[in-house]
Amino acid sequence: MTETWFSPRQIFDGQQIHVDWSLQTRQGTVVHMCPRQDVPDTASVQDMDGTISMGFIDLQVNGGGGVLFNADPSQTAIHQIVAAHRAFGTVGILPTVISDTPEILAQAVDAALAAKQAQGVLGLHIEGPHISLARRGTHDAEHLRPLDKTTLSHIRRLRDASVPVMITLAPEVVSPAEITALVDLGAIVSIGHSNATAEQTRAGLDAGATAGTHLFNAMSPIVNRAPGVVGALINSQAYCGLIVDGFHVAEEVLSLAIRARPTADRMFLVSDAMPTIGGPNDFDLYGRQVRLEGGRLINCEGSLAGAHLTQGEGLARLINTLHIPPAQALKMATTIPAELMGLTSLNTLIGRSVSDLICLDETYTFTGFLDDAA
Repeated sequence: MTETWFSPRQIFDGQQIHVDWSLQTRQGTVVHMCPRQDVPDTASVQDMDGTISMGFIDLQVNGGGGVLFNADPSQTAIHQIVAAHRAFGTVGILPTVISDTPEILAQAVDAALAAKQAQGVLGLHIEGPHISLARRGTHDAEHLRPLDKTTLSHIRRLRDASVPVMITLAPEVVSPAEITALVDLGAIVSIGHSNATAEQTRAGLDAGATAGTHLFNAMSPIVNRAPGVVGALINSQAYCGLIVDGFHVAEEVLSLAIRARPTADRMFLVSDAMPTIGGPNDFDLYGRQVRLEGGRLINCEGSLAGAHLTQGEGLARLINTLHIPPAQALKMATTIPAELMGLTSLNTLIGRSVSDLICLDETYTFTGFLDDAA
């Protein structure tokens, strides 16, 4: 029986950071952790610097490795995107299909069904097309449409196959009854790309929506007499994704929002990553070029079009720039998104494969996988 103990400076167990603890693995699986002084004298121990953590979880990934999921909604593309993000420490993603033709959506669903047993594939995120024209962002206006039986049928197919699914929609476009129908099918409904009032947003939450898509971006803002989607989400119990790249949202605003939530552990990181992660510096979206300029992805209208960001970069910025406590930041990149999607097996180190564990240096920068260091 192959057994190894790892003794880094810190271990993040999914909830807290333990200093001077050790991790016991057997046959490539984590079976136990304890204070370092409690490790048996006869054990084979590998001393390490830095922090061991489970790998990152990302619920909004449009592309990677030069592949855009909308442009190639196939099982092969999913595998390529997963591999591109794994190189930066992300071990589980929701491939994300944004507003497009019914045919593209159908192909994306077929691809997610075909890839459901693959390592690193957590399900599917359908972002649009049932969103606001006024807050569509980079989504092509010609593809926006009301919720229809086709979308419901796709979600039913995914859930019947036990594939987790998140759908981003606007509560002024989709009625509370329709949101409840989606939730009853087992979908995670996330409010985003919306120009709703706070009242409309609260109605959507009351109907069963449990999340907000990239908080602050592509949604009605807070003003003094109109809280908008942003205010309603911040004041709610909903989980909210954040793009922490220094471009999408000002750092002071991110810090304020994190502190303002009424319930702890409801904020999580997303990358909103595009094909430039592990790929070339430009790509086509809806047949038009998007290019990387100064860290920003800019479309032909001069607007942000997704992000050139990894979860590891977002984590490091949370800790080193926004000064979020490391354990809280690590939860935002790992266990909170897993919890939102009901993926409880990803919320702890115990029982995890060593291949899913990552190493972070003293600045919480990803340096590699534990099985590579073993």
